[in-house]
Amino acid sequence: MAAPTDRMGLLLVALLPVLFSIADAVDRSNFKTCDQSAFCKRQRDVKPGQSPYRALLETMELSEARLTLQLINDNNKVRLLLELYRLQGNMTRVRINELKPLRPRYEVPDVLIQEPPTESLLLLERDEHGMVLSLGVDDQRLIINARPFRLDIMDGPKVLLSLNSRGLLVFEHLRLRKDTKTEADAEGVENDVEQNEAEKVEEVEEVTEEEEQPGMWEETFKSHSDAKPSGPSSISLDFSFPGVDHVYGIPEHADSLKLRTTDGGEPYRLYNLDVFQYELYNPMALYGAVPVLLSHTAERTMGLFWLNAAETWVDISSSRAVQGGGDAPQTDVRWISESGIIDVFIMLGPRPTDVISQYASLTGTQSFPPLSALAYHQCRWNYNDQEDVQAVDNGFDEYDIPYDFIWLDIEHTDGKRYFTWDPNKFSQPREMLQNLKDKKRKMVTIVDPHIKVDSSYKIHKEIRSKDFYIKNKDGGDYEGWCWPGNAGYPDFTNPEMRAWWATMFAYDQYEGTMDNLYTWNDMNEPSVFNGPEVTMHKDALHGGWEHRDVHNLYGFYVQMATAQGLIQRSGGVERPFVLTRAFFAGSQRYGAVWTGDNAAEWGHLKMSIPMCLSLGLVGISFCGADVGGFFKTPSPELLVRWYQAGAYQPFFRAHAHLDTPRREPWLFGPENTALIREAVRQRYTLLPYWYQLFYNAHRTGQPVMRPLWLEYPGDPATFAIEDEFLLGKDLLVHPVTDEGSHGVTAFLPGEGEVWYDVHTYKKHQGNLNLYIPVTMNSIPVFQRGGSIITRKERVRRSSSCMEDDPYTLYVAVNAQGTAEGELYIDDGHTFNYEKQNQFIHRRLTFTEGSLSSSNLSPDSQFSTASWVEKVIFIGVPKPSAATLRTADGAESPLEFEFDPASELLALRKPGVNAGADWTIHLR
Repeated sequence: MAAPTDRMGLLLVALLPVLFSIADAVDRSNFKTCDQSAFCKRQRDVKPGQSPYRALLETMELSEARLTLQLINDNNKVRLLLELYRLQGNMTRVRINELKPLRPRYEVPDVLIQEPPTESLLLLERDEHGMVLSLGVDDQRLIINARPFRLDIMDGPKVLLSLNSRGLLVFEHLRLRKDTKTEADAEGVENDVEQNEAEKVEEVEEVTEEEEQPGMWEETFKSHSDAKPSGPSSISLDFSFPGVDHVYGIPEHADSLKLRTTDGGEPYRLYNLDVFQYELYNPMALYGAVPVLLSHTAERTMGLFWLNAAETWVDISSSRAVQGGGDAPQTDVRWISESGIIDVFIMLGPRPTDVISQYASLTGTQSFPPLSALAYHQCRWNYNDQEDVQAVDNGFDEYDIPYDFIWLDIEHTDGKRYFTWDPNKFSQPREMLQNLKDKKRKMVTIVDPHIKVDSSYKIHKEIRSKDFYIKNKDGGDYEGWCWPGNAGYPDFTNPEMRAWWATMFAYDQYEGTMDNLYTWNDMNEPSVFNGPEVTMHKDALHGGWEHRDVHNLYGFYVQMATAQGLIQRSGGVERPFVLTRAFFAGSQRYGAVWTGDNAAEWGHLKMSIPMCLSLGLVGISFCGADVGGFFKTPSPELLVRWYQAGAYQPFFRAHAHLDTPRREPWLFGPENTALIREAVRQRYTLLPYWYQLFYNAHRTGQPVMRPLWLEYPGDPATFAIEDEFLLGKDLLVHPVTDEGSHGVTAFLPGEGEVWYDVHTYKKHQGNLNLYIPVTMNSIPVFQRGGSIITRKERVRRSSSCMEDDPYTLYVAVNAQGTAEGELYIDDGHTFNYEKQNQFIHRRLTFTEGSLSSSNLSPDSQFSTASWVEKVIFIGVPKPSAATLRTADGAESPLEFEFDPASELLALRKPGVNAGADWTIHLR
């Protein structure tokens, strides 16, 4: 990203033009293909067929909640231990490890929010060929076939899912290297080997020898060597979904919402990498990795959560299978990971929302952000100095465009030393922050996890003195090149390191900071400019584990520690806001993500939709893309269209590369400024609805931004739609993403549904494709009939300035003349909603001509100065009168206006408090 400085040294100067210049596309040669990844190639060379694994039924042990069973590989005689658990909520957990591994294999900690509660397993049948277990839900059963080993999950006569049906279970056991198998080496496997370890070594010696293959014990990529002291340790398992033609998930990839087959091409790769100007429609790895896949048909949705933090590849095959006497689709999914164990959660739905809830019960829900974080963010690499920040801030006021956050990239620091400020350009940070605070605005600064190696730098000195750095394979501190030049990398897998890092955000540690400063974690894949694939060497050491075991967890831990630091600095009162580029399963608990270093191209605008939809399906609702594109320079048309799309995506931030021209919203002429202003204002009017959606996402795990099939699971027409989306279940958005477009075609789902254009209030029937003529000011958005959406229409300079402003309710009736919605209010920034039950949660219901507000949480206590300013009814006949009845029984008439052409009824100034009980009657 940044231009090199003298301090970075000659090596970084040489590297940067190659890695970070604004090029036409990513340099694929910097990143491995499956054939260049030795374990992936080995595993992929294993073709479907007869599995060598056999279940030893006589070893079966069944307790109330756990079944264990040994498996044997008849080719090499290595035994594995299979564990099966029936989990609460219609889930099954399958774990496979070596029965007696030479040394422990890595098992992912900290991602699950608790040890999943179990339910009883019941053995129904058993013979010499296998056994049948009840899964307790309806007629769901788990069938274990002994030879070859295979698991089938059945619902009545129907196979829902099969494991190892294609015979692709491969578990590379830990072993001693053939050319070092001396007695001394065996004793050196672990320092001071005890008797039980010695027995493991002896048992490994007894297994049938296997042919050595390239890359098992050492691997090179370009100029980088990967020593593999533990040897081969990869795992693979296949899953078959009969009757399934649509699978989704496994982000992050710049690819279609529906996952494509990988036959004849590259598998989808999950390996957090710093990829610059990534290609579209490509299964290459990007910045984050969530190993969760969903299958969907009109009858059932299921999910797989592959809990493994090592480099992982996912193959997807599609075929036709004979089923029930007919021809039916089948999707086969094969997971391949470099190390660790097989630990997979099978989520059996059956509805899409059930799978979302099941996954949320395992890894948690989206953190509830401060309301201001849902507003507009202004960022670029970099605002030059405090005067520049003030000028941009004043520009938003001058052009009457609201915003809440201004961001500072790496140049704000003192020589890329994080937790510092440039003494010349940002000499008075508190003054700068106070000026923003006076306008009820906030700032975000970047804090990356690579630490400049500098003996005078406090952060580096403390990390080194506490021995918190990751180690290289020889035991010294691991060092690599990044923005500061030579840098060390803190070991965030160490809870003591995370606890220390959190203390660095205290106001007396991070000097110049205030409570309106928040944090951005970038480059946390981790990015190592001179490392293999621009990341860390796999043989680096995190305590007793190699980096290869934990790689995809690194960014997860960085964001975790940072969020904890922001919470601690306020004494546990204030909610944090932390943006991360790298992420893993469970990252939703700690903040927001974005889609990384995109480009100012129409294709990247289009791709922002399926990328964020995929993240929402796996729990990460707080997603957005750099508005305008990070690399390159957008045309005014592209920039306007991106603002219009971004205003309806969860994380709304404009960002730009250092080498691009400035692009504040007022720099493209008055017409485009007006268009951008209108898009941003639409975001601010809808903040009450956004906040309610995030509250519900925090409570339930249901995504904020949703593919249509999530709400209309029985309609195959929705299964592959990725150019439009739902916000909650009540707003449908179809951004304009084509250059020079004069119209878009939106699918309005739902037989019997009614949809209303939110701009014209025109009514449309569901279950049809609607052509919508567009101009440059068009943002096609529809409100579902049967919904009530709350807005605040007095847009001010920031969301905090609107805190006590009144609400307008938009009541859009369905074909039955009814509607319902919710209103959520709290202080917008603390944990008091959770710790002290301080919030308002109202149910809004319109039925039989009466609109009422009732309390959804009678035990909560909170007061608001906001009142209901206006009620807009859409799709109702003209009443003869309207009256308001308050909680004390008092009634009063209400003035109204009615437009017969649009069936729009406007009631003005009901004057009731937003937290009160009341009813409006239409007669």
